[in-house]
Amino acid sequence: MTNLPISDDLIAEANAREAAALEDEYGALGRKLERAGIDIDTIKGKVARFSVAVPSWGAGRGGTRFAKFPIAGEPTNIHEKLEDCSVINQLSQMTPRVSPHFPWDKVSDFGALREEAASLGLGFDAVNSNTFQDQKNQAHSYSTGSLSSTEAPTREQAVEHNIECIEIGKQLGSRDLTVWVGDGTNFPGQQDLARSFDRYLDAASQIYAALPDDWRMLLEHKMFEPAFYSTVIQDWGSSILAAQELGPKAKCLVDLGHHAPNVNIEQIVARLHRFGKLGGFHFNDSKYGDDDLDSGSINPHQLFLVFNELIEAELNPRDGFNPSYMIDQSHNVTDPIESMMSSAEAIGQCYAKALLVDREALHLAQEANDTMMAFQALRRAYTIDVAPILAKARVEAGGAMDVLGVYRESRYRDRKAQEREAVGLGAGIV
Repeated sequence: MTNLPISDDLIAEANAREAAALEDEYGALGRKLERAGIDIDTIKGKVARFSVAVPSWGAGRGGTRFAKFPIAGEPTNIHEKLEDCSVINQLSQMTPRVSPHFPWDKVSDFGALREEAASLGLGFDAVNSNTFQDQKNQAHSYSTGSLSSTEAPTREQAVEHNIECIEIGKQLGSRDLTVWVGDGTNFPGQQDLARSFDRYLDAASQIYAALPDDWRMLLEHKMFEPAFYSTVIQDWGSSILAAQELGPKAKCLVDLGHHAPNVNIEQIVARLHRFGKLGGFHFNDSKYGDDDLDSGSINPHQLFLVFNELIEAELNPRDGFNPSYMIDQSHNVTDPIESMMSSAEAIGQCYAKALLVDREALHLAQEANDTMMAFQALRRAYTIDVAPILAKARVEAGGAMDVLGVYRESRYRDRKAQEREAVGLGAGIV
């Protein structure tokens, strides 16, 4: 039994107002694609089956290292976060899973939390550990690092926390543990760079040993922040070396914002897939670094090129290709629900565009070293407006044709502002 937050009647009435226009646009696009030998209903079916998880922490207003500007009706606990995530999925029909973060989302009864999520039409994705900040009553500080700390009790604490996350994940129905550590240095000579990596591998191997047989350990790399001179797992090279050292259940997780500017991320996707280590992808966008901006807001073409490689990987699977997809953003100036619905739309569009690439023409041009025709095979797909495909898939699944319009018409945020306690001032995303 579900308890969805937006009225089905409101969604149906809004869809009915634009139904004729959608049928006209979908039909016109279908005829265009048919001339290229593409069946639009087949593409729509694939889009309907595509999904991306949303992060529980993304339901709240983010912040900078300096300030956070909360909005009325912002969630203050995991229960309210789930309700907001349910709105996103109900309207977009593309985000049926939530990725929780511990201890931020800790409760006394995780079985009940799983049932609560199910009543909202949601399941759980990867569980995320937190060893990058100290918690109240924590025995050992992570100021010296966590899995790579020079202090053995601190490393043991970090290992125990990750294993606790695995146990929580079992109760929630998750099968992935995402491990990101902020370990690193701010000064040359602060730590031995080789020994810190060895300590990380030793600690990570203890977490790996606790994984159930059907679980994966997703290693997330990040070039900088909070450490600015060196980071223990700073790039995909360190990540894949660690994953290969740990074993087959260890995979690499790619975050779009965790690279130096102008890095060819789509090539990283291809390399990780080649060696069977592409485990997941976190979607966001950036202008300067790890900006955590809305997906597709700065460089949608890069997002399309990433999906082009993901489609190539899907068509040529290695070692059980099954990446975990998640939106990972910080919403500093927008309503987080609106941002994640907009991002889901942008991600879905790039996925659909990548499906439209004429693979035969692309591969023939590549083999013939015909640079222009290879590029044009991608460009033709990228320039197609696939919005009618996504809208049709949403409507048929019970979602909204105009997700932002229906959300605003529902006045959901205004209602929550009356019901929820105000979020205090602060910094960061907690």
